[in-house]
Amino acid sequence: MAVTYLMLARLPEGGLGAFDAYESAVLPLLAEYGGRLERRLRTLDDRVEAHLISFPNSEDLAAYRADPRRSAAAPLLESSGAAVELLAVRDI
Repeated sequence: MAVTYLMLARLPEGGLGAFDAYESAVLPLLAEYGGRLERRLRTLDDRVEAHLISFPNSEDLAAYRADPRRSAAAPLLESSGAAVELLAVRDI
């Protein structure tokens, strides 16, 4: 069964550049795992970003998260200082 996730990233001042570089490296990988970025939003002050992402199943998300290219890009995420939260969500 398809699953949908809401990813929230809270960015400290000065973290946007590294976060954008990380996203540029990892978002293109989604399709390889059946993932789809449904929506990408950012607050007007550039401090919070939200993604609505769907995968065919939770195993595909796990495989995406285990991709070595994501691991290689992880230092960018760390240097951005972003606090990331991933929530499984459903339509209501």
